[in-house]
Amino acid sequence: MPNIALELGKQAASFGVKSAYGEPQDVDGVSITPVALTLSGFAGGNAEGGEGGTGGGIAVPLGVYVRREEGLRFEPNIVTLLVVAAPFVWIAGRALSRVIRALKK
Repeated sequence: MPNIALELGKQAASFGVKSAYGEPQDVDGVSITPVALTLSGFAGGNAEGGEGGTGGGIAVPLGVYVRREEGLRFEPNIVTLLVVAAPFVWIAGRALSRVIRALKK
């Protein structure tokens, strides 16, 4: 029986760039390459002769690289941008209100 941890390690070596950048697609003469933030993790073990392993991952679409005649341009995914920006704006607003409150004293 193969060692599961070694097999997962061999497969994980090929994730990297291949999982973050998708295959370029041609749509109406425009080349589009999807970009994502990817995270993955694996674990394996051997408990008294029994072997086991698990793995998981997540991919968040960041946007696409669009190649036209004018050149290459990155177009962000608006939904992801809003999801990331909302907590940032909330935290920045709270910090600013505390700074203003401290300066008034």
